[in-house]
Amino acid sequence: MTRRPAPVLAARPRDDAQRWVDGDGKGRTAPKAEAYSARLTIDVTPALRGRIKVAAFRQGVTVADLLRAMLEERFGAGPS
Repeated sequence: MTRRPAPVLAARPRDDAQRWVDGDGKGRTAPKAEAYSARLTIDVTPALRGRIKVAAFRQGVTVADLLRAMLEERFGAGPS
């Protein structure tokens, strides 16, 4: 069995958090994520997850769309 090399992870810069979030311009961000979106994973209780799903269903939207709208309302459009 051939071992795959370990993935190379970029170190988080200590001086510029925004550069770390956006990537450093050297191709270290995933092309798909750069062009479309970024994935965010959070842990919630099963009860909260259920309430979020019910709220999304009642509004006729997906959970992802509901949460995106909530985050956009709270944090607004950042610098492009």
